[in-house]
Amino acid sequence: MRGVYLPGGRRVDLREVPDPEPGPGQVVVGMRASTICGSDLRAIYREHLGEGPEAYQDVVGGHEPCGQVLAVGAGVERIRAGDRVVVYHISGCGQCDECRRGYQISCTSPRRAAYGWQRDGGHADLLLAEERDLVPLPDGLTFLDGACVACGFATAYEALCRVALAGGEQVLVTGLGPVGLATGMLASAMGSPWVVGTDPSPERRALARDLGAVDVAVEGDDGELQDLLGDGAEVTVDCSGAGVAQLTALRHTRRHGRCALVGEGGTLTVDVSEVLIHRQLTVHGSWVAPTWRMAELLERLARWDLHPERVVTDRFALDDAARAYEVADAGARGKVAIVRD
Repeated sequence: MRGVYLPGGRRVDLREVPDPEPGPGQVVVGMRASTICGSDLRAIYREHLGEGPEAYQDVVGGHEPCGQVLAVGAGVERIRAGDRVVVYHISGCGQCDECRRGYQISCTSPRRAAYGWQRDGGHADLLLAEERDLVPLPDGLTFLDGACVACGFATAYEALCRVALAGGEQVLVTGLGPVGLATGMLASAMGSPWVVGTDPSPERRALARDLGAVDVAVEGDDGELQDLLGDGAEVTVDCSGAGVAQLTALRHTRRHGRCALVGEGGTLTVDVSEVLIHRQLTVHGSWVAPTWRMAELLERLARWDLHPERVVTDRFALDDAARAYEVADAGARGKVAIVRD
């Protein structure tokens, strides 16, 4: 089979590698869609900066896979050949407290391995996965919908659940990349009547408006946001990973409001007394989603008839993976996907 490797320095290698065989508790998934995440660009594609959970181990890339099960190993009970599945992109030990809560993302065992980082991921023809890492894809959703949920949409949904978004509340989203687009779309589906987005890129602001992900998209200076939000939004979510935007989100959270920090990276300097304590804000750090929340989101997306693939602006074949990464790295488009027929 073919697999995409990311050696750093903005290089992409397409290699021929052996087809995987399922062992006990494992399945082989035929890949149908695998999208590119900002963390892939930041910590693998550009240069290998990661340590710990972000340490790339020269494996097939792609941690947002979705496909159809082709073969199952001994002891597999829940999943059958032919099932359509989303792959939860971290395979945890299954025994630590975080895993038992469904948060394999925070697994504390040295056996923790993320698909596309420490074990082979979805930029390939086939993927070897643990049965416990698979979430059924509802019939009403496409494989590309599932790939978008595997990380980005699930991350956005977890953040909105953490801040307990209620119907009728205004939402401010800082950073209108794919996760920001997902946050805006989900906030509307969950009952927010007014979603404001900020981003320095005019292309991303235009895309957010065209997709209906936000009601208004602006560059994000304080004057603009005060005119739009007055005393601030009840809920704010930073999806940029940039310190200036993180501070914007906090400063424009209404008194007693809630803010979720989702975007990876950035250094935040904040006057704690003025911005946080005196305004009595609740701030959440939110890192991906547990498996049960991902399953809940997939069910609700089918019920809402909301298709995450709307945020995908560019689709490439596996042979064109290098071009796919170039487009994603330029930062002017929506989600970029590698798809198979």
